[in-house]
Amino acid sequence: MASGGTVQDGSDDDGGDLTAQNLEKKCVSFEDQVENKSGCSDFSNVFCWEKEIQHVSRVSDYSRQDNYDFRNPELNKHIGLLEKISDLILNDIPKAEYVSLLNDYVESEFFLIDGDSLFITCISEQTLLLGQNLHFFYLVERLLLDLTNKGAKYVIVFFKDAEHAYFRHPTLLSLRTALILHLQHNTDAVIHTEFSNFLEGKWQSFLQESYPYFIIISDDGLTKLQTSFLNLFIIHALSKRINVVLTSGQESDFIRVYGYHIHGMYRHNTFFSQHRKEIQRVFQTLVKDLQESSTAALLSLSGHSSVKDMKKEVCETLSQLKHIWPEISDIRHIVCIVSCALGLRMYSRLQKKHQTTIQKQEKSREITPEEAEDLIRMYCLSVVFLFHLPLSQRARVRLINYHWNKQAFTFIQMHKGYEFFLLKHLTTEKLWKVDFTHLSDLSDDLLWKNVAYYYEVENEQGLSLDMGEKIKREYEYLWSIISKLAGKDDDGKSLPLRRTSVYFLEKRSSPTKESKNIPNLGLIPMTSIVVDEFAGDILSSLPFLKSDDSAVTSLIKQKEFDEIRHWHSGKLLSDDYDRTKSSSQAMCKDPWALRSNQKLQSFLRFYGSSLEGNISKTIVTQLDTPKKAYSDMKNRKKIHKTKAEIIIEENQKRMKAEEERKEQKQWDALSIEKLIHENFNSGIRKLEDFLKKCQSNSVKYTAEMAGLNTCFEVWIEQCKDQGKRVKDINAAVEVMRRIHSLLEKYKDLMEKTDFQKIVRCLRYFGFDNLACTLESSQIPEDDRKETKAKFSKYAVGMGAARFQLQYMGHCLLREERTDRDPRIQHFIPDTWQRDLLDIVDNNESAVIVAPTSSGKTYASYYCMEKILKESNEGVVVYVAPTKALVNQVWATVYNRFNKTLPDGMVVCGVFTRDYRHDALNCQVLLTVPQCLEILLLSPHRQQWAKRIRYVIFDEVHCLGGEIGAEVWEHLLVMIRCPFLALSATISNPKHLTEWLQSVKRYWQHVESVREESLGSSTTTKKGTKKQKNIKTVNKSYKVKLVLYGERYNDLEKYVCSLEDNDFKIHHYHPCAALTVDHIDKYGFPSDLAFSPRESILLYDSMVQVWGNWPRADELDPEKFTHFKNKIVITKADARKYEEELKEELKNWIVHDNRMKANRVLKLLKPHPPYCSETEMKDNFPCFVEKLRQMDKLPALFFLFSIKNVENWAENINKYLEKKQKSKQIPKTEKQIHLLTNRLKKMEKSMQKNQTVGMKITSSKTDKMILEEAEHGNLMEKLGKITEIPPDCTYANSQAVDTEILQKVVDRVKFMKTNTTLKTLALRGIGYHHASVSQKGRQLVEMLFRMGFIQVVTATGTLALGINMPCKSVVFTQNSVYLDALNYRQMSGRAGRRGQDLLGNVFFYDIPLPKVDKLIKSNVPQLRGQFPLNISLALRLMLLAAKADDKEDAKVKVLSLLKHSLLSFNQPRVLEILKLYFLFSLQFLVKEGYLDQEGNTMGFAGLVSHLHYHEPSNLVLVSFLVKGLFHKLCQPRKDSKTFSKEVMEQLVLVLANLFGRRYIPASVIKSKQKFYQSKVFLDDLPEDFAVALHEYNKKIEENFGHFLLIISKMADMKQEYQLPLSRTDFSGEECNDSKLVSHLTSCNEGRTAVSPFACLSGNVNSDLLHAETVNSVILRTVGITAGNIPVLCAKKFDNRRRRMPLNAYALDFYKHGSLKAMAQDNGIHEGEAYLLLKDFSLTIKAISVSLSELCDDEEDNVVQAFSQLSDSYWEKLEKV
Repeated sequence: MASGGTVQDGSDDDGGDLTAQNLEKKCVSFEDQVENKSGCSDFSNVFCWEKEIQHVSRVSDYSRQDNYDFRNPELNKHIGLLEKISDLILNDIPKAEYVSLLNDYVESEFFLIDGDSLFITCISEQTLLLGQNLHFFYLVERLLLDLTNKGAKYVIVFFKDAEHAYFRHPTLLSLRTALILHLQHNTDAVIHTEFSNFLEGKWQSFLQESYPYFIIISDDGLTKLQTSFLNLFIIHALSKRINVVLTSGQESDFIRVYGYHIHGMYRHNTFFSQHRKEIQRVFQTLVKDLQESSTAALLSLSGHSSVKDMKKEVCETLSQLKHIWPEISDIRHIVCIVSCALGLRMYSRLQKKHQTTIQKQEKSREITPEEAEDLIRMYCLSVVFLFHLPLSQRARVRLINYHWNKQAFTFIQMHKGYEFFLLKHLTTEKLWKVDFTHLSDLSDDLLWKNVAYYYEVENEQGLSLDMGEKIKREYEYLWSIISKLAGKDDDGKSLPLRRTSVYFLEKRSSPTKESKNIPNLGLIPMTSIVVDEFAGDILSSLPFLKSDDSAVTSLIKQKEFDEIRHWHSGKLLSDDYDRTKSSSQAMCKDPWALRSNQKLQSFLRFYGSSLEGNISKTIVTQLDTPKKAYSDMKNRKKIHKTKAEIIIEENQKRMKAEEERKEQKQWDALSIEKLIHENFNSGIRKLEDFLKKCQSNSVKYTAEMAGLNTCFEVWIEQCKDQGKRVKDINAAVEVMRRIHSLLEKYKDLMEKTDFQKIVRCLRYFGFDNLACTLESSQIPEDDRKETKAKFSKYAVGMGAARFQLQYMGHCLLREERTDRDPRIQHFIPDTWQRDLLDIVDNNESAVIVAPTSSGKTYASYYCMEKILKESNEGVVVYVAPTKALVNQVWATVYNRFNKTLPDGMVVCGVFTRDYRHDALNCQVLLTVPQCLEILLLSPHRQQWAKRIRYVIFDEVHCLGGEIGAEVWEHLLVMIRCPFLALSATISNPKHLTEWLQSVKRYWQHVESVREESLGSSTTTKKGTKKQKNIKTVNKSYKVKLVLYGERYNDLEKYVCSLEDNDFKIHHYHPCAALTVDHIDKYGFPSDLAFSPRESILLYDSMVQVWGNWPRADELDPEKFTHFKNKIVITKADARKYEEELKEELKNWIVHDNRMKANRVLKLLKPHPPYCSETEMKDNFPCFVEKLRQMDKLPALFFLFSIKNVENWAENINKYLEKKQKSKQIPKTEKQIHLLTNRLKKMEKSMQKNQTVGMKITSSKTDKMILEEAEHGNLMEKLGKITEIPPDCTYANSQAVDTEILQKVVDRVKFMKTNTTLKTLALRGIGYHHASVSQKGRQLVEMLFRMGFIQVVTATGTLALGINMPCKSVVFTQNSVYLDALNYRQMSGRAGRRGQDLLGNVFFYDIPLPKVDKLIKSNVPQLRGQFPLNISLALRLMLLAAKADDKEDAKVKVLSLLKHSLLSFNQPRVLEILKLYFLFSLQFLVKEGYLDQEGNTMGFAGLVSHLHYHEPSNLVLVSFLVKGLFHKLCQPRKDSKTFSKEVMEQLVLVLANLFGRRYIPASVIKSKQKFYQSKVFLDDLPEDFAVALHEYNKKIEENFGHFLLIISKMADMKQEYQLPLSRTDFSGEECNDSKLVSHLTSCNEGRTAVSPFACLSGNVNSDLLHAETVNSVILRTVGITAGNIPVLCAKKFDNRRRRMPLNAYALDFYKHGSLKAMAQDNGIHEGEAYLLLKDFSLTIKAISVSLSELCDDEEDNVVQAFSQLSDSYWEKLEKV
């Protein structure tokens, strides 16, 4: 599981032959324990289980033959079903997504771990020696702690029926039982053992109530029967739509756990339903077979007639022990005494019973009772050792080359059987207080064997050692009790231990692995200022070689590398920046290129206008403004106005009056009263549109009053017609909206009659209490006399407060400022936004966390404007996570800013991995993190980097992402200038801010040191002149945290279900996601907000549940303090009411009203019926239609599969086409065909007449006029016939005029791949995902923003910042990628500020429990990644050595090295990073990439260019150095081209390096047919495999030495504790026993590995093998195998099965088909294209590097890579 799949390099034999060499100690030990398989008749069944274990562990070719050949004929009847289930699972595994399992579910989420799968995983660990129970428990706890530390919430389930699978091997049966007891008693883990199996009702109820996120299950058992059991479990879980994560292939890094995730689908449910009865029968047969065979095996061992008799004897013996030793409590004493006594007693009885049988079998003898006593005495002594030997001493126990012989092993199995029954009994023991603390350490098999070896071999040879007085006394006492309980008549004599001469041990058939020390390599001394300043404090403690050492003198000094010119040819060398395709046309004179550039600029402005409208602004560089100019301007009072100012003021007044007259005319022409009476909703929309555009308060006031009167008239008419038509509450809502607006905004303009009108409205609605709050003089005399009865039929039927909350919640007035900020022209910023502007004005840094669409990005553009105004030199860099977001901001900047700059300079530039435009000659650079890192680490781009004045990091939460997260970290610590870091989803912003503040303190110190040195140098120099006309910038090193949590629009959630072919929309209250336990433990999630309507729903539910609720009256909306008699309830008032209700519900839970609180939550929860995926998919177009009817469009529909995104969009289009066709008149198609043909003929004729050029006569002119007229008529007819009815399209033709629509669509007219997209767009539908071309995505984005497209299906590409706000967001399908982070990012798109007052979120086909988890789960905390690797070390040294400004480069490098987020406030981690950096440099020096002065050499450039492919980049160079590519790349005779075979072999090598995509091991067993692709990638050619092995060996030796050194930094106090339970095994060593000292005499080679791992004979040299590092390394050093740059030629999962590589890169090169990628390789076409493009770019980078590095342009390798680069790109372009 999380411990990771093991790996093996190319030196091993083929992955299929998993012999003892591969499995090492574990399999050898198992084989040796059971190698003699004949056995005596009574115990022959004992060994069957071992044979099956070996078969499963060593299965070589994963063949399916005899996979289900059971001994039980009843089971064989069901082989067909079991094979079907196996095939179904095997077909799902290739589609399993390899993802991070613990993405963002913290505190509210949990998953299940199948306990037996956990047991299988850990017992199969290759570093474990069977019988070393304490090491086994360590592995289990280490794995569980790893999950716990990463925020996992899990529950472990052990099924009762699964226990029977182990009865044939009592050792594992006892160990499993001990594990369950240990986890229950000694850890906080939640363990369930009450379920018999997964088919029983209790388990079904548990799943329904808890609905785990997924279940971790092994797809491979220890036996065939267990595998069948697990397969049935998997298919059952999937049928319940619970996802399954396989233990196979799970891996863990610093902050994540990865695994293969299989989705539970409806087809699984269908399969299970169809075969339910047969599955139940086969399961019952399976369990019955396990029970019968396992019980028989156990009884044959014990000699009992029934299990009941065994249990009875255990109970009696335990009772006797209580009587003899009442104070006994330690589990080790209890288990040792009872199991030994029972073993001796039963064995003696069994011997008498079978004496005759044994005499007949001369060759096969059993041990005698006396010999059994000897074995037990030695066991007792080993148990006594456990009490006196601390783990530090036991870790030094000898690893002997012996194992138990068959007779001893048989007796031990019987002994373990009693141990099992005893442990089972203790699980139910209530009267006896047992101390279970050391349950994990009941016995130590290796220690027992050492004792036996001493007495059998060494003592017999004359070695006699004292066991020590304390140990002897305890042993004698222990044995005396055992003797009494066993009924022995020897008075309990304990000594001598051996009274017989029989041997219990046999020599192993294969030798024990030799223990060897890690070679003390010694470090090559380096002279580098970077090394000295970063790691100087630890250098003295490290072993350095002398200068005359052979390792130093043998270093080859190669030519220095620098990214300027080649050292031989003088050719200019390129860096990563230069290699990026450029379209910069600043200096280009090519007319075509200039025209293309003009088109690009024109489009960018057009694209930008679709984002923000036409708000272009010309920037003029300004002089210095006085400090606090803005604040002074606000406070300044003018005493005297100049004449010019007076004239300007009068002109402004006149213009304002003119504008007001124009707006009044527009209002008069609108005739809003008529429009509202004709169509209420349409009229209100037009009124709102007018109010938004209108600037004059007086005209707005007039419009509001007119709206009030008209809406009130509509309401009165509806009430009068009550019974004839249903009252529309919206009319009353609009009346109250107008009242709110008038009283809050235009009260000064209102007259007495206006107030009287409002009072009249309030009284008619039944709001007398509100009417009375206005002055009595404003109430008309007639109204005072009128009775309530007169108004009753006009009343809304509820109190004013309830009405406002329930129906007006979305339009309650927000707290908005009315005073303009002179810095902002287009809107009035909120207070928190003004704070951001102040931060930018003060040149400060900030971390900004605010909801999506809240307006935080505006600070970015203000920052850009500030830098543009300051000078022509300053640069602001905007960093975005995706290219799509970069392109969007590019258009926005072009649309916003205009500036006249010197020749060669531009306002805005772009730099992404595959495109750059004006990147270094712009003032606003838009880029992705990786590209900015390239520039900052480039030695010769420093001058440009010094121009940077501000950096804006958008979506900075990507710092915690899976890919490229460390690059964000590098950038944040390398920049000197202030920054803005923006995000909507960070859960620990304070920690992030503190870290960034520490970085800024470093830069402040650097700057102060620099200024001091400059100051001292200027005093000594004369004649220096102070530079003038340089704009001074105030420097600030503050990092502020700006938090804003309020969304402008409320979000309401709905779940959808299909009932009777119609969609039901169920409102989902946020409280429905919560449970009483969750609220009690965690409270309400910080971002769980209610709409005002939802607050009312919660209050009503609380009243309904608790009739006598004491605070019901106080919290009644009409009496609530902030609402009482209030005409205008604001959003802030509603929020206070919401908080009060939340607090009250929490009080219910705290004060013993949990049951009532639980009923409230259940009352709020919707209960939609279950619908199949197929039904939901087929009816999806109907759901979209339903949203149109509900006026919920435009909408974004999120799916997480590229294939589904396209298919579902096309299905909507087909639905509309079908609908249109059904409305057409019969024979319409024929008419269209005829008209089209006539038009073609006519156009041909007209064209012919024009080209003939004959003299035109009057008759011909008439004929041409007639033809044109007829042509026009035909076009009109065709247009009418083909016109799409309004209800057959989602396109809003009124939103965009024809010219603009054509302009947008024309951008994709020549692109074949966008034909479908264009067709869909014209019907108002679009789709959006990463594989759509840039132009295609822009088409969808622009038309959606303009309002033309109303329906867009999309993947997560829209989650990161793309500006596509909508009215509704729909989560259409469940996915592992639908997590808390994506949910918040995506749902934040709903509700367009300024257009929608309420956002809608729909859950379409998402299981309700998943909805609960999404709403209540928290977003992830940002944690530090491991920041270093060898390639980065090389790039840093390149910068330090070759930089133009070495001092600047040095401080930049040191900042990156010293300030990783991982090491923040963690000095021990920083020390480990220092060592890691030093050992990386050592490798680079030895391999010739660096010299001892830190200068780059040789292939350093190639390694740095391919830095994102480590360690493949290093391996590639090792292949080049060894000449393997020259050997491979042999051209055809008399030609410089290469054969197909050579090219394919070259791709094979490169695919093994750069196309590494693993396939789960189980897939090899599947029956799946492949049509075009081979799918499984072949291994490297033999010579390349040998070279890879050599590379890996060097790496392992280098980093093995590193691991040896950092082991000294481990927290040894923790290392002697079990990781999860914290059971301590430290203590004072036993020095008074010579025997103990002798048995634990292995002092060397065990210092750097976990002492628990040492119990299985693991030693320091195991750190030389990457596949064992994770299991044996000291856990507190914080290093994993992932930090060691080994490239595994073969990778194995936790069951030691080979995981093949996907051959997609080679397969595509052979057949060139993307469809085959999807059909055979299991990769969607769009995803495959991106993977292949990346692979092709890598080949291109290698090709360019080789051509630059090689003098000979005709070199075969250069030519081969060039040919491959061209041919691969050609194939890619064709698709």
